[in-house]
Parts: sequence; C-alpha cells; structure tokens
Amino acid sequence: MTNYEAIIGLEVHLQINTKSKIFCECSTQFGAEPNANTCVICTSQPGAIPILNKKAVEAIVKTGLALNFTINKQCTFARKQYFYPDVAKNYQITQSEPPLCSKGKLTITINKQEKVINITRIHLEEDAGKLIHEIGSRKLDYSLLDLNRAGIGLMELVTEPELVSPQEAFEFLTELKNIVEYLRTSECDMEKGKMRCDVNVSIRPIGQKKLGTRVEIKNMNSISGVRDAIAYEVERQKKILKTGGKILQETRLWEADEGVTKSMRSKENALDYRYFPEPDLVPFDLSDSFIEELQKQIPELPKARKARFIKDYNLSEYDASYLTSTKALADYYEEALNTLKDKKSAAKLIVNWIFTELNAKLNISKTCISKSSISSRNLAKLVSLILDGTISGKIAKIVFEEMYKNSTDPQLIIKEKGLLQISDEITIIKICKEAISENSKAVSEFKAGKKKALGAIIGLVMKKSNGQANPKVVNEILLKELKDN
Repeated sequence: MTNYEAIIGLEVHLQINTKSKIFCECSTQFGAEPNANTCVICTSQPGAIPILNKKAVEAIVKTGLALNFTINKQCTFARKQYFYPDVAKNYQITQSEPPLCSKGKLTITINKQEKVINITRIHLEEDAGKLIHEIGSRKLDYSLLDLNRAGIGLMELVTEPELVSPQEAFEFLTELKNIVEYLRTSECDMEKGKMRCDVNVSIRPIGQKKLGTRVEIKNMNSISGVRDAIAYEVERQKKILKTGGKILQETRLWEADEGVTKSMRSKENALDYRYFPEPDLVPFDLSDSFIEELQKQIPELPKARKARFIKDYNLSEYDASYLTSTKALADYYEEALNTLKDKKSAAKLIVNWIFTELNAKLNISKTCISKSSISSRNLAKLVSLILDGTISGKIAKIVFEEMYKNSTDPQLIIKEKGLLQISDEITIIKICKEAISENSKAVSEFKAGKKKALGAIIGLVMKKSNGQANPKVVNEILLKELKDN
C-alpha cells in the first residue's frame, strides 16, 4: 500500500479591531439590527468615494512586524472582480501586488520540537455582507441581505503549503490567535465571524515532490473544527486514491454536526479575478517613522512573557504556557501578583487558585476571566491571608465561594462570618486533648506504628474547631500530646 502525506495551506481572515469600517465611518458593532450600520459607501451607492481608515493600516502593519514580515512601504489597492450577491458593486476592494506585508513566519511547537511555518503575505481588504437563507428553524425560498458587515476591514493571512498534519494547523491557528490578541489588532472571535479560516488540503505519496490535487474547505467556526475537518478530508482523499479513484479539485463545506466534508462546488480552473488598480484610492507611501512608531507599540508577546514567568516567578513550563495562552489570563495573573510584596511565595499559590477553583467556576458559567466576579486584587488578598496564617486553606475555600457569589473583599467576609483561623495554642491544646480522648482506636493504631491514623484525629480536631484551627499548630500539638501520653 502506498503511504501518503498531507500538504496543508491556510487562508485566515481576521477582522481588524477598529470602531469604524475600512472605507467609511459606519460602526463595526456586532449584533446590530440588519442594515443599521450602513451608509452610501458600504452599500455601494453610485458616486460614493471610499476613504481609507488609518487605524486599519496601523493594525495590519503592527501584526506584520510581530510576525517578522517585510513591510512594503507602498500602499496600493485593487479591485477583485467576480459576482458577489452580498456586495452591491460586484467587486471587492483588496490588495494584489504588493501586499502590505510579505514573507513572514510563525514558530509552532509540535511534540516539544519547534517548527517554523512561512507565511506568504498579509493584505488588507474589505469584508462582504451576509446573506440570510433561513430565520430560526424556517427555511426561506428567498434570501435576505444584511450589509452591516460589508466594508468591515479584514487582514488576510496566507501561509505557504508547509503544514503536514491537522495538529500543526491547530497549533498554528492557536499561536496566531494568541499573538494577534496580545497585539489587540483583532478580537479573533470565530463565533462572531471575526476570525475565519479556509483550508487547502492535498495529499501525495511520500517522497513525491509534485503537489496533489488541492481541495478547499470552508465553513469552520472553531480552531478545533479546522483540525477535525482536515483530519476527515485527509482520510477521505486517501480512501479515494487507494481504491483507484481521482481527487476532484473542488470547494467543500465542513458539516461539524455530522463530522464530514461535503461538496459545495467544483473548481476545475483558477478564477480570473481581473485585478486592476482601484481608481478611487490614491497610492501612498508609508514613512520609516510611521513603521518605527508602530514597532515601539508592540507589547511583550506570548513566548517572551512565558519565558519571563518561568525566570521571574519560578513557574513550571506547563504553568507558564497555560497562563500566557491568552492575554486576559496572563494580565489577570500578573495584576494579582503585582499587588503583593512577596511575589515569589505567592506566585505558585495564585496559579493553583486560578487553575482549580476559579477556572471551575468560569467554565460552569461560560464566563471569560476578564469578566470574573472575583477581581485579580481580591484573589491576591485571599492568597495573602492564607500565606500570613489569617485563614487556612479550608476556610479559604468557604471565603472563595462567597467572593464569587457577591464580588466581595475576602477580609470583609472573614470578619462578618467570624472565620479567622485559630492559632492560640491554649485553645488548640484543649481541642486536641478532647479529640484524643474521644478517638482511642486511632490513638492505639498511631502508637502501634500506623502513621496514617493521625489523620483521623486531625480530622476530629478540625471538625470541633469548625475548620478554623491552624493545621500546622494542630499537627505539632497532637504529635507532642501523643508522645507524652
């Protein structure tokens, strides 16, 4: 049997994070009433002249600089022509040659090995509108047109065909999304269509240099969906070739519910878009000072931040990777840590509280950490109260529950509910003696050499003290009492 390898290329559209559209002042607000955010320019009225949004140019240049692109200083636009049912003028304003950004790269990690993926280009273009074919569960025998999205700025990123597995595509998109979110040049929300990806997949016998027939896959609304669609498509193509069939060049849709790709349309020949210079937008040059200023605005990116977390806070690679996987999470962690004087003692404990208690709550409520009812400052206060012995870890969980429900300062909760940890030795000695006298079986087992029996006595002490006895002091006193008696 012939062994095949996959060759994968990605075309990623990212909605640029601007308040207004790329060629007019209409809002980019998501979820507005249909056709509410429109004007004569984005509805393509005769004689309407586009005006370029400077912020959109800044966003794409900043993204290009972060991904090691060459920035082409000459900025020109072109008309890409074919029939668009959702664009009234029947052409798209885009860039042909040169794009704003040429020849970049992004490094991904696969099986603990780094791999550089080359990126051909990033160019600037306008989005199309949206056709609605059904309302709720009712399919329509006509289509409705919503032009709110028409004219929103996009940056299209095109990779070289260098990805060879579904997992590599997943890692590339995850890393790209993370970097762009750190830059704040796009929100990358796939559910809202702010990050869209088309995938080109082909297979060929291992060792063959010529590329196989390319199939394009559309309609994926998550990064995991991209991975799953590629995995299915690779296997589909292998089965065809192994049974003597022929791969057709076509566009296919990913049906996530069924877990399959389905044919959308054939694509026997490359489309001729008849690009020509956009006459309504004058070419202009980007100055060195403009590019240099944007370079200064690039923040600390995920990999650099991860390395710093490991070095400065003595975190494991796993912990640092997780914390820097989104900017919001890394910011929350560092904001919490920066409110404390003793960062080194608190660094790991804050990680644990975010990983376990806070994440569990956020996952259940489907809330992102930036909207958490527990502020980073209050979480830091809770950790500080544990470290200075004001409360035990067990009491901290009770306090945490109240904090999450009511967004309350932990110190107020402790005061109102009388949850201060008991560290007074005289009080703890009294409770320990009661626990020893009431648990003769555990005492006998402990003296017989069963060290685990001590846990039963500690448990009784904690129960009698309503969980408020200092565990460290309890352990020390019990060992002393058991030794002396």
